[in-house]
Amino acid sequence: MTTETLTGLSKQPLFSLKNRVALLTGAAGHLGQVMAEGLCQAGAHVILNGRTPEKINALADRLTGKGYLATACVFDMEDEPGLLEAVEQMGREFGQIDVLVNNAYHGVAAQVESDTVENFNSAYHLTVSMPFRLIQAALPYLEKAAKKNSGGASVINMGSMYGMVSPDPSIYGDSGQNNPPHYGAAKAGLIQLTRYLACHLAPKKIRVNALSPGPFPQPSVAKTNPPFHQALCDKNPMGRIGISEELIGPLVFLASDAASYVTGINLPVDGGWTSW
Repeated sequence: MTTETLTGLSKQPLFSLKNRVALLTGAAGHLGQVMAEGLCQAGAHVILNGRTPEKINALADRLTGKGYLATACVFDMEDEPGLLEAVEQMGREFGQIDVLVNNAYHGVAAQVESDTVENFNSAYHLTVSMPFRLIQAALPYLEKAAKKNSGGASVINMGSMYGMVSPDPSIYGDSGQNNPPHYGAAKAGLIQLTRYLACHLAPKKIRVNALSPGPFPQPSVAKTNPPFHQALCDKNPMGRIGISEELIGPLVFLASDAASYVTGINLPVDGGWTSW
């Protein structure tokens, strides 16, 4: 495809998601809610996924109340039949999926001495196996979108700085915020799956990238555990934790035609944490 062809196909501003359908899993979480609104702000019709109807419906109501396009879609990422049924329904209703963001995660706290094989299996299943199954099921609709958009379709897998580096034990101490061994191992697997899929789906004009947040704790941490909050800030080259809204720009970039020649990357949004 020539540069002239790409330019000729472009029908909207580079960072716009107008007339695009975006599926976001784990939409009701701390960062998920912010990403949902960011995609809406860019013009996308966002399909909000989560396990809990009350939370997802409330989020959909809040976003539509602001004039955005948002639809609740309740299914558990670990329920394969439910996932497949939901994707089929999306296909019937929307015809295509332009953007797919794999963000769902839930897990338990643990340390080396207390972690279990069951925790590893559960984390890998939710973080790697089922996002792969979702992408696989959504392929026909991603392909339809890719044919219409100059920048193709976009899959964004939410990694983590701890899929790249180990947590520093001296920061966590007895804070209760200790990051478990299974979490980073699963996120590292998702980052590698991203590279694999990017190479194999590129001929279909489906871009696959990872977005890896750094320290984005709940805002309440600064009040409930000031020493831990300060330790996170001191560890970071920028001297502070992330503000959840700071994920929106990188997310919209990877989702939009602005990233039409970007695939297979892992983009850290971590204030420099993984650069030490």
